Order: sequence, then C-alpha cells, then structure tokens
Amino acid sequence: MRFEDLKLTRQFLNAIEEAGYDEATPIQQRAIPPLRAGQDVIGIAQTGTGKTAAFLLPLLQRLKYAQGEAPRALVFAPTKELVVQIHQEARKFASYTDLRIVAFYGGVGPKQQIESIENGVDLIVTTPGRFLEIYSRGHIETKKIKHIVLDEADRMMDMGFMPQIRQVQEVVPNKRQNILFSATFPPRVERLADEFLLWPTRIEVTPESTPVSTVTQYKLALPNLRTKIAFIEWYVREKLGEDRLLVFTRRKEEAENLYKFLQRTFEIGIRAVHSNKGQNSRINAMNEFRSGDVQILIATDVASRGIDVPETQWVINASVPRDPHDYIHRIGRTGRAFREGSALTLFDPAEKFAMERIESLTGEAVLEYPELPELEPFETPKREKQEQAREIDRELKKRDPEYKGAFHEKKRKSGKKPRRK
Repeated sequence: MRFEDLKLTRQFLNAIEEAGYDEATPIQQRAIPPLRAGQDVIGIAQTGTGKTAAFLLPLLQRLKYAQGEAPRALVFAPTKELVVQIHQEARKFASYTDLRIVAFYGGVGPKQQIESIENGVDLIVTTPGRFLEIYSRGHIETKKIKHIVLDEADRMMDMGFMPQIRQVQEVVPNKRQNILFSATFPPRVERLADEFLLWPTRIEVTPESTPVSTVTQYKLALPNLRTKIAFIEWYVREKLGEDRLLVFTRRKEEAENLYKFLQRTFEIGIRAVHSNKGQNSRINAMNEFRSGDVQILIATDVASRGIDVPETQWVINASVPRDPHDYIHRIGRTGRAFREGSALTLFDPAEKFAMERIESLTGEAVLEYPELPELEPFETPKREKQEQAREIDRELKKRDPEYKGAFHEKKRKSGKKPRRK
C-alpha cells in the first residue's frame, strides 16, 4: 500500500517522498486510518517497523497548521535519545507546514527549552519528568491539549514512569485522543492502557516479542570478555568493510573499554554512548553515526530504542542483556525500513542462561555463527571467573531451590563437609 492510499494530505506526501519512503509498512497501513479519524489506539509492533511514522503522520495531519500559542499535542518517550529521534522525524514530516515542534529532555538546563515555546508551540516531544518540571514552573498551558501519545510504553513501565504519567493525566483535559505504542504488551502495560485509554482500537501486526523478520540472528559462545574483544577486532578488520556496526554492552565500563581498544587499533570513526557521557556528547555521537561520519557506535541499552539508522547493517551484542525484551530492541536497530540486517550475540558460560531465555521468548533457536576465527587463547581472569561462577550459581538456584552452590558441590565430591558458619 502506498501512502497516497492512506488519505494523507499533499504537504505530508511531499515530505514522505522527500524522506525516501515509498510503501507504508503494515503498522502504518493499519494505524493511520483510525488515528486520522481521532480514535484511541493501542499499537503493538516490533521495533524497526515504522511505529514512529504510524502515529506522527496522522497526528500532524490533525494538527494541520500553527494555531495559537499553547501546545495541542504531546508525545512522551522514555529516554532523551528517543525524544531526539521522534523530534527529528516530526520536523521532517512537517517540513511543508508551519507547525511548531519542540523537544524537552533532561541532561541539559531547561532554560533554552522554555525559550523554545515562548512564541508558541503546537507539538511537544518530551520525557515525562522534564515535561512536569517545566509545567510546574508555569511555562506550559495544558487546556488546549487534544492528543497524547505514549511511545515505548513497556520501557516507560520498566523505568518507573507510571507516577509521572498519572500526574500528566491530572493536568490535561479529559476529552482527548490517547495513543499508546509498544513493542511488547506485558500485563503492566495492559493495566496502563486500561487506565489511560477509552475504548481503544488495538492493532497488533506481529506476534508480541518477535524479532524483525529482516534480521538474521546468530550466536557465538566465547569464554570471556577479552576473547569477545579479540573477536570484535577480527570482525572489524576482516568483515566490516564499509558497513555500519552497532555494538551493545550491558555495562558502561565494558562500552568504554571496548571503545578505547578499538580506537587505538583502527583509524575509523568510532564513538561510545553510555550514562557517563554528557547529553550533548551522546546526541552528537548518534548524529555522526546517522550521517556516516562514525562507522562504529558502542552503546549500552540507554540507546537501544533511540537509534533509527536504516543503514545499520550489523548489530553485535558483546554481552547478553538480562531482560530478553531488551534483546528484541537491540537487534531491532538493524533490518529497518524493509532492509536486510544481521545480529550476532557473543555469550560466555554464565550468559548461556540469558541466551536460552531469549530463544524461549522469541520461540526460535538462534543460528550458530558460521565462522570461528583462530583467536589468541586468552585465559579468563580470576575475578571474571568468580563472577561467572556466582552468576551460574544464581541461575541454577532459580531452577532448583535445593541446589547448594558450586562450593558446596566441590566439598561434597571431595568427601569433606562444608564448614559451618
């Protein structure tokens, strides 16, 4: 289906064409008509399937043109990076209109953001906390708000935004259009939908928690972090070529160490984004990755839902996320907008259980990576080996409450009794 068939007006069709979009994705085909008609909608679709355009295009068409000084629509997102991404998309789609669109997020002082609405605003894209902060200072009039979008609602619940969402509901008009989009729909999001929406139309274009079909998934077992870094070094040297690579780590220390190693080793654009980086540094790194000036971006999960770069050909998980839903969002950074992509997850002995949870959630086995280069045999450091053993013990105790732990098993096999405390 083409966008012309969705009865979007010419100024938006021109912007869509200019952005290089041709055919509407399934979520766009099914969500745009009821949203354009003003209905409350729950949209459930995989990351990377065009959810942002699915709610922005009908929302912008309902706003039509600049009007008054108070905002008429709010889009809430859980992270600064996602706010920036949605803001950029909204401005792109509204480029043939005079609609005024601003972004609010933390990490920087609110003064400039407050100044951005002094001459009037139609749409605010914001995190819940920053919106309430600026509202509490008396800079936002909410009487004219007719549309509210909650994007990545499952992530909002994970990050504890429910109290702020309830506060927002108390200060905006009751008569409004409510839109909730999410990649997954666990019970806590269902409760939010019951509280937030009125007789919503539910649109689910793919089974919940299913990876994007255009992403080929691989896994590779490696003994330790140093061996993982050696593999990534081999991959960048032998396989990457001109492709763009996004590497995810669980901890910011891992991201920074990998960044420093690759930066010393290769003369290509490499950046890292994690919570220790300043807001401007993170935004600049993502923009440079988007433009192609940076070829390799290393990130923690803070960026897994804020990166929309269709040219990303590969995602490598240097560590396995504990929450399998985060895996869906990580690998959804490739294979976007009808393109093919690949994702590889490197896992050590302790991460084997997390890998099994991912395969259980997605309902399919991940392919073994077909190439195993000859890597230097790095011994697992004592501290890392202990951490792996503790993690394995925790997992085995979850599965068998009678399991006493590796230390107990070692003593039992040697015939000695564990010392009493």
